[in-house]
Amino acid sequence: MNNKKWYLQGIKDGTPIALGYFAVGFTLGIAAKAMGMGPAQSGLMSFLMHASAGEFAVLTVIADNAGFIAMAFTMLIINMRYFLMSCSLSQKIPSDTSLLKRLLLSYFVTDEIFGISASVKGELNPYYPYGAATVASPGWVLGTILGAAAGNILPPSLSSAFSVAIYGMFLAVVIPASKQDRTIAVVVTASMAASAAFSFLPYFKEISAGTQIIILTIVIASAAAIIKPVKNDGISRETKKDADKLSAAEENEVSK
Repeated sequence: MNNKKWYLQGIKDGTPIALGYFAVGFTLGIAAKAMGMGPAQSGLMSFLMHASAGEFAVLTVIADNAGFIAMAFTMLIINMRYFLMSCSLSQKIPSDTSLLKRLLLSYFVTDEIFGISASVKGELNPYYPYGAATVASPGWVLGTILGAAAGNILPPSLSSAFSVAIYGMFLAVVIPASKQDRTIAVVVTASMAASAAFSFLPYFKEISAGTQIIILTIVIASAAAIIKPVKNDGISRETKKDADKLSAAEENEVSK
């Protein structure tokens, strides 16, 4: 397919993402309004960052009155996964792709756009993620703006009810992954337990929320990477061993 067809295909595949972004962005806007941010500020934040988890985290840091250094370091840690995603996509796009196109692609790398781009078989035409971003990015920004504006109109009780969607979003992300991989389930459980401990234990509860996020992310992610390393193909060693055993058993059964 030529660039135009790839671009239109990206728009088609990015439309469901845009709808999801709008819903979550609306919730983010309400949360931003609760932190004292207006629609313009909230929309600019979403446009510059394009990071849902990062933006929710930065709102927590803002609410905690943390400094700019803690805020920047929190964003660096939470959004570090985008470095890996960008490196992965750089191996799929044509080698003669210009620097400008590479920078534009990296700017719009999100979990969902990376997911559909990485699933493209063979070489990735940059115009495919461009098309997805054309609808997904405005959906995210517009949702944030309208959510912040609605925070000025809706009664506090209704705005508070909308904020529950944040937890629904995280559950929708965490539960399916935890059911598929026990390691993720253990990491999620450990994160929740450690976060609760930080809120009640002496000395630890005095640490700001932003610093807590940084510490827990580094410690738990590092421990999981050491204890349960993942191979380059995304399959852990233990999972690979189990798969090999199952394959061998199937082969023996067939030979009988």
